[in-house]
Amino acid sequence: MELIEAKREFVQLWGNFGSQWGIKKTMAQVHALLLTSKNALDTDQIMDELSISRGSANMNLRELMVWNLIYKVSKTGDRKEYFEAEKDMWEVMKRIAKERKRREIEPLKFHLSKLSNVEIKSEDSASFVNVLTDIERLVGRMDRVSDSLMRAEESAFFGSIIRLLK
Repeated sequence: MELIEAKREFVQLWGNFGSQWGIKKTMAQVHALLLTSKNALDTDQIMDELSISRGSANMNLRELMVWNLIYKVSKTGDRKEYFEAEKDMWEVMKRIAKERKRREIEPLKFHLSKLSNVEIKSEDSASFVNVLTDIERLVGRMDRVSDSLMRAEESAFFGSIIRLLK
């Protein structure tokens, strides 16, 4: 398989997985393109490579910057904005975990805590509160795992995983 073909296939693969992880397919494709590019790319290059509009490219680049997965890079003598991806995959994973925690776990914890103040007057209300309590407990565990992941160093984390698997 030629390099160009392999990169295109990877961009499609990453886009498909991204959509399964709850990320827009195009955003994941832009990320994959920048991950696999040796040099920083400008918006026009990204548009051409992925056959997307300027609006789509700009929107997805902004969102990737919010996730702290890509950076703007300037080139001397060139007024264009260039972009490159964080290529340390351990760092990428930690940043994704941090952003997903902010977007998903924290709001869920907030709303669950508000809902769990139901007055128990019947079996139905007791059952409802029990379900919410179980969900809160699970979300709390997910939150702690996320915090541990973000604090962990790569070698320590994988060492712990290997010990668990033995």
